[in-house]
Amino acid sequence: MRKTMDLFRQVATNLNQQFLNKEELTRLLVISTIAGEHLVIIGPPGTAKSAIIRSFAQLIDAKYFEYLLTRFTEPNEIFGPVDIQVFRQGTYRRRTDGMLPTAEIVFCDEIFKANSAILNSLLTILNERKFSNGNILSKVPLLSMFGASNEIPNDDSLEAIYDRFLLRVYSDNLEGFHFQGLIDKGIRYEQARLSEQQGVLPILNSGVLHQLHTMLPQSLNFTPEFISQYKNLVFQVRNEGISLSDRRVVKLLKLFAASALFDGRNTADAADFMILKHIWNNLDQREILRDIIDPVLESHYERNPSTTRPGSAPSDIGSLANEVRLIEDLLSTGDPISDIQLFSQLRNLNNLKQALLAHSTSGAKEIVGRIDQLLESIFSSSKFE
Repeated sequence: MRKTMDLFRQVATNLNQQFLNKEELTRLLVISTIAGEHLVIIGPPGTAKSAIIRSFAQLIDAKYFEYLLTRFTEPNEIFGPVDIQVFRQGTYRRRTDGMLPTAEIVFCDEIFKANSAILNSLLTILNERKFSNGNILSKVPLLSMFGASNEIPNDDSLEAIYDRFLLRVYSDNLEGFHFQGLIDKGIRYEQARLSEQQGVLPILNSGVLHQLHTMLPQSLNFTPEFISQYKNLVFQVRNEGISLSDRRVVKLLKLFAASALFDGRNTADAADFMILKHIWNNLDQREILRDIIDPVLESHYERNPSTTRPGSAPSDIGSLANEVRLIEDLLSTGDPISDIQLFSQLRNLNNLKQALLAHSTSGAKEIVGRIDQLLESIFSSSKFE
């Protein structure tokens, strides 16, 4: 088990080297796969939703299936064409080789645009790992399914499929101070893609993952204190009007156990409640969940100061300092700037300050002091008199 977790950490490290400021998403992708559960990424186009899932799939030696769904997508495009030879003999059967029912890692892009004929079959596959092929109900080797969508489903008919995705992660455009890092990593990604060198050697194989899933039940042991705290959080979430089905309440325990294993712990603790920030049903609920979960996490890390906090890694101080320097240079030239430019730089300075506060070094504190001085200078200028 320990060796397998080491390999998963290598997968996470590889993805974090490719994609900027996606550490939390990377962690959740890995945890979902360890637990054998499903995750959907929601966000505007061009925010690396598809790219990070494809890169993740490349690092796992498993049967992979990917498809972009539309309302016109037909079941045979996903589950395989009807076997004509068998059909002539009076039996309805699909040829599923190379299609979704035989895949171990699945990526359904624009998952919520699928029609009811596809969604109904997906429900059984996601929850029971079974596919009805004619009169035969067969097991499928699915490890995890990942979905992506530009929009949150708002149709009642999609509620059931949405509920099957335990985790919902929002992927947004990066803040302005990440611009240089975005360009650097984006160029490397495009160079690899255009030179057809993007294929990498897998780090994990599906056999290890199937074995891990058979062993995972042994890790579903939780202390009474953890269960009590979890119960209180579930009640708070539900009291805030956030729907959380009993099925998801139980299945989330697998994710807590997977999170603990990934961090090298045998037992889940309060740090694993970070997962609960990603059980929202709409974007408005994200802030509510943060208000509920963040104090629990802060209290845990205050009691355990030596514990490394998982999730988003602090940005490189050097790049943050360079961004602050660029803003200082822009504002010190004396050249007139528009109100739009000014307010944009104010926002950038605030975001830079928050990123620097994630560091506890004297260098970071010195830069924060420079930002405070710059903000004071801006607000004392004639534009704010």
